[in-house]
Amino acid sequence: MSWNCAVWHSNSVKSKEDAEKLYEKLCVDDTSLIGPTQRIQDFYEELTAKHPEVDDVSEDEINNLDICPWSVAFDKSEGHIIMSCVFSRAEYINSLIQELAKKYELSFYDPQNITFVL
Repeated sequence: MSWNCAVWHSNSVKSKEDAEKLYEKLCVDDTSLIGPTQRIQDFYEELTAKHPEVDDVSEDEINNLDICPWSVAFDKSEGHIIMSCVFSRAEYINSLIQELAKKYELSFYDPQNITFVL
């Protein structure tokens, strides 16, 4: 079981309902409501410096959830990232992602709890 979340840069998403619709679009590769920003790349670099993506860790480290809590590779564009972590690390990753999203002025969305933070 995985826990999912997303960060993005969009000036048109202002509510939970809008965030839910955007997330659904992103899940089917529709990036029409987001724009490119260097902030996504900066967010990604800081996050993966701490927790590399699954494709970037060795076979010896793949089961070490302190190094790589991710369950699959990220879905990433120049304007968003969707991340999935193992459920046992969800609380930690939720806090970390929200902290980094705030730092880089990105929106955060948790589809499990329909939590949206601008």
